[in-house]
Parts: sequence; C-alpha cells; structure tokens
Amino acid sequence: MKIIDSHAHVVQCIAGTGSQGELRPCGGGRAVYATGNSFQILPPEFGEYDAPPESLLQVMDAHGVEKAVLLQGNYFGFQNLYTWEAAQKYPDRFAAAASYDPFSAQAEKIKAHLFDELGFKIVKFEVSSGSGLMANHPPVDLDGEVMHQAYRHAADRGLIFVIDIGKPRSVSWQVDALSRAIARYPEMKFVVCHLLSPQLGDGELLKRSLEQLALPNVWFDLAALCLNTRPETFPYPAARDYVSAAVDIVGADRLLWGSDMPSSMTRDSYQHFIDFIAQHPGLSTRDKQMVFYDNAAKLFFPVS
Repeated sequence: MKIIDSHAHVVQCIAGTGSQGELRPCGGGRAVYATGNSFQILPPEFGEYDAPPESLLQVMDAHGVEKAVLLQGNYFGFQNLYTWEAAQKYPDRFAAAASYDPFSAQAEKIKAHLFDELGFKIVKFEVSSGSGLMANHPPVDLDGEVMHQAYRHAADRGLIFVIDIGKPRSVSWQVDALSRAIARYPEMKFVVCHLLSPQLGDGELLKRSLEQLALPNVWFDLAALCLNTRPETFPYPAARDYVSAAVDIVGADRLLWGSDMPSSMTRDSYQHFIDFIAQHPGLSTRDKQMVFYDNAAKLFFPVS
C-alpha cells in the first residue's frame, strides 16, 4: 500500500520555546528546558542534535513511504529556511509548511518573505499552551482578530491552514471557536492535527467535537494519536476506537496518516505507527488506502 506521511519534521538545530522556557540540545538526542527538565527528543539513529531530511528519507525508504509533509512548531523551534531547503532539494518527496509568530513586530514582513518570496503553500499554527503560541503569549481566541488576520492572509493566498490546538481541557483547545472561525473561510482547506489529541477516556468528547468540525473544508491528521492514549501500548485499542469514530463522523476521506517523526520515535517504532492503521480490523482496504495515501496526495501533492 502506498503511503504519505502527512506530519513530520526536519530539525537543523533544537531551538524550541514552550511553557518551560527555551529548549536546547544537550547531546545524545536529548534536550533540556530552562526549568532543568531534560528528556529524549530525538531517537538515537537520527543523531546527536538534529534531524536532517536525509534521516527522514532513510526511515521513509525503509518503510515504503513515498512522500512526507514537513510541518513546524515551537517544540523544535521554527525551522522555516531549513524546511524550505529540504523541499527544494527533494521536491518529489517533501511538501513544506511555514510557521510564524503573529505577535512579531514585523509579522507582515515575515509573511511576505515566507509566502510571497519563498512561496510556501502551507502554513502551520501550533497554538497549544504546552509548546505553541499560548505557551509564550496570553490566551488567544481562535475566533478572534489575531487569528483572523492569519486566516485571512492564508485564504487570500490559497494556503492550506494546518492547526494544532493542543490537548482537551487546555486553554488552547477551543473547538467551538475553531468551528466558528473555519465556517467563515469555506474556500480554504484546514487540517487539524492529531485528531484533536484525545486522551484515554475522551471518546465521547471526541465524538462531540468531531461533529462540530465535520465541515467540507476540514481534514484531520492522525499523527501521534496513539501516543496520547498512554499507558496504552501497541496496538492501541482505544486510539483505534477513536479512528473508527472519526471514520463514522467525518469520513475516511477526511483523515490523513502521519507519524510526527522524529520525536514520536522516542516512544514507539515507525512500523508500529504504520501498523496501528494498516492492521486496524475496523477499517476497510479502501478506508486504509484513503487514509494512508489518496487524501494526502490530493490535498498536499495535487497533480498540476
């Protein structure tokens, strides 16, 4: 079965910011926050301090993955130029998203460079309170003017808008506001990351939320979905139930397989992320083909 990874990251240097302050590498694939909290952020096979595109390609080739979408966020720190260079070097393998901070004093100049000069076609916003926009800024209304400036800019340029709103019960997890906002841009394509990041026991909450966001211009990636249901381990039965619920509510044609590599590979194998869907007993072969490949090919790699 052909596969596209709809959620992956390249990392030139770990330079993140989050609720625990700055995140910096400390060797061996580990990183440390300003609080002193250190952890494994890169799998050993990727290297000491970075995750170059060639490392991703090695994993992809070993698992029969044809293409990947390179997203960004504050977790690793914005990697705009490095991501752009990766897509330029391997245009038949990667599609690239850009990120920016809307509170930057020269945000308009940044946007002009990223989208008008470099030509990014995808914009990624992580707004989570853990390692996204709301980790370093006061809470932002996803249906407020700050975000509408970003939505309008993307709509005017025909960009795909990818958004990660964090985990349920966090200040950034604003399903109502996001639903209202998306409804105002029916011409724009939105991708919501991690299937809304439901935790173990969030099945009914997820169903209600998916019903709100079951709009014709919304897709959902499944990256790291299974890692949010810890202490579950492979084959992640509760997370598979969440996928089945999503198929019932939004349709298999709105779901995108993704891995969230490289950091996700510190917790489980890339093969398990594939088999989580490939061996899902509740999905048809046609469902799996759409989730693994067809949907992402149409959305991120359209044939001109």
